[in-house]
Amino acid sequence: MSVGRRLLRVASLAAALGAWQLLTSLDVNVWLRFEQFPTVGEVASAFADRVGTGPYWQDLGHSLRRIVLGFLLAAVLGVATGTAIARSRWAADLLGPLVEVVRPVPAIALVPVAILLLPTNEQGIVFITCTAAFFPVVVSTRHAVRALTPIWEEAVLTMGAGRLRVLFSVVLPGALPGIFGGLSVGIGVSWICVISAEMISGEYGVGYRTWQDYTIVDYPAVFVGMATIGALGWLTSTAVELLGRRATSWLPRPAARGAAETPRPSLRRPGRTPANTGADPSGRGADRTAVPRKEPVP
Repeated sequence: MSVGRRLLRVASLAAALGAWQLLTSLDVNVWLRFEQFPTVGEVASAFADRVGTGPYWQDLGHSLRRIVLGFLLAAVLGVATGTAIARSRWAADLLGPLVEVVRPVPAIALVPVAILLLPTNEQGIVFITCTAAFFPVVVSTRHAVRALTPIWEEAVLTMGAGRLRVLFSVVLPGALPGIFGGLSVGIGVSWICVISAEMISGEYGVGYRTWQDYTIVDYPAVFVGMATIGALGWLTSTAVELLGRRATSWLPRPAARGAAETPRPSLRRPGRTPANTGADPSGRGADRTAVPRKEPVP
């Protein structure tokens, strides 16, 4: 990324913070009631106070552990289920209808199921996080596997490869771009659901602490929790994106805009000149002047 683009991104964030500080410090109340919002300075002061305490980092660790466990389970199960549905008629008939029926149900609506089914709240939060990321991964994997051209698989089969070799050498590598697209969506949905689950039935975590701050009307601390959630979501999404780029490094990357185009080599043979220049088409003595023919005397 160029320096200009980095500066533009920093400037956009600084402009948003500046607008926030201006609207809240002036207590603007034009339909939107900014007089009830804490200023940027108040949030920064609350953040400095909260970072120096042990419970902040304890909540951070609990949320990260839950998101990592749930997301890894969703990645493994989602890729396996999506590949099976795309490759097997039996799996499509047995698992496809179940996936399509459960998929529209919001993961946070499964909190009562998790409470009744699992023995601890910790396991219930991980279950909800896994469910939230599972379905985007399943759908993206299914479409990516079905979109593969059969020529690659047929080429490997003709060389004597078995089913497992085709799966790990052709199907999964070819579907990686689509799979990582689903993983990028899944990590964002996982954060939404893990924070909601912590607010409902958690004992520790960023979501739990943010809800507790809201109940005691500590609005600067609420915004500290929101900023922490946003930073964690950005870091994990960036990690998934970087992992996807590393795993699909064999794909051609688009050239940067504004880059100078590489001149294509000429297909003309050495010494060959255009026919309309009057030069010798044989290439011998291309700089000689053509001698005119003598007209026959009548």
